[in-house]
Amino acid sequence: MNLTLRIWRQAGPAAPGRLVEYDAGNISPDMSVLEMLDVVNERLMQRGEVPIAFDHDCREGICGSCSLMINGVAHGPMRGTATCQLHMRSFKDGDVITVEPWRVRAFPILRDLVVDRTALDRIIQAGGYINAPTGGAPDGNTILIPKETIDTAMDAAQCIACGACAAACPNGSASLFTAAKLAHLGLLPQGQPERYRRALRMVAQMDIEHFGGCTLYGECQEACPKLISIDTITRMNRDFLKASLTAGRGAIAESD
Repeated sequence: MNLTLRIWRQAGPAAPGRLVEYDAGNISPDMSVLEMLDVVNERLMQRGEVPIAFDHDCREGICGSCSLMINGVAHGPMRGTATCQLHMRSFKDGDVITVEPWRVRAFPILRDLVVDRTALDRIIQAGGYINAPTGGAPDGNTILIPKETIDTAMDAAQCIACGACAAACPNGSASLFTAAKLAHLGLLPQGQPERYRRALRMVAQMDIEHFGGCTLYGECQEACPKLISIDTITRMNRDFLKASLTAGRGAIAESD
């Protein structure tokens, strides 16, 4: 495959950025987008040019670090797929492919295609811990949980914190991410003691990080590589409202 790439290049957070065009020839359709960028970087370094900075780790759709906008779509054109799982056969020979970083206020650009996504880590940290007994592992059947509840919790737990939901949202909201992290704990018995306090703290931290508000536009669930449902946001809103109107706020004051 012979492709034309338009890559966002930016030397640093305060430096101006621009789209730079590169020719990517003899690209195998079996390569992933990240492998294609590896090949382009090898060619750039052979010519003595600065390689393109992009984030990656596991390359198995687990870590969430392969955060790229491809032709204006978070993670590219294939639904339910992270960038590292997107293969070049999803494109056609001769295509022009535009690759940009996440465009979210809470994700400042560090260099080229790399953004700082630690705002998501701080939201998780704001949620705190769960109360759980220490010692030997309890028997798996000690606490009976309906299968439907387990399935819903596991669906939410698939979130890889890539930030695609915020990048795709017109408001730059991280509500799907935050809701997924709340749901997989809030649905299970082990997460109940801190359930409402956790909702208050994580939603408050999301606002502190300058993410936008959610208007249930729905683009987040379309961009999510794990296909997490927007229904989790409804559950988060319900818990947040209940916590705001009851003892949840007092629990925060006591713990602080």
